[in-house]
Amino acid sequence: MARRTVAPVREILPDAVYNSIVVEKFIRRMMEDGKKSISTKIIYDALQQIESKGGENPLEIFLKAVESVKPVVEVKSRRVGGATYQVPVEIKDNRKEALAMRWIINAARSRNGKSMSEKLAAELTDAVAGTGSAYKKKEDTHRMAEANKAFSSHNR
Repeated sequence: MARRTVAPVREILPDAVYNSIVVEKFIRRMMEDGKKSISTKIIYDALQQIESKGGENPLEIFLKAVESVKPVVEVKSRRVGGATYQVPVEIKDNRKEALAMRWIINAARSRNGKSMSEKLAAELTDAVAGTGSAYKKKEDTHRMAEANKAFSSHNR
């Protein structure tokens, strides 16, 4: 895309069941090949399973899961005099949310067995508990940023 123009930010309407914009963003991010109805069904099934197991509000658990996986910093590669450094960089809010959702979806997809809705439900409950692949990914990112803190003052 051209560097001059900034892509317009699209208005996202909340989803039908939970009336939440975050759930709608998650549905869109999980969608494959433009099949939104399948993505929607998987997410609602996963939230239904969370409700039946824990009896708590599934939307609250979903939001807590996304919040617990959101990273604060990430590392970006910077070339300085022939050497490449991993420089820690703070992240904007919309990118935090996007990364958290992407990590949860990828972690759920990489789990083995069962249906996608079961894997997603398990990953969301694990994220709230502070375990699971998505949460581990956040911890690893933070650890890497901490290890490379020395490079953060180099020419930004």
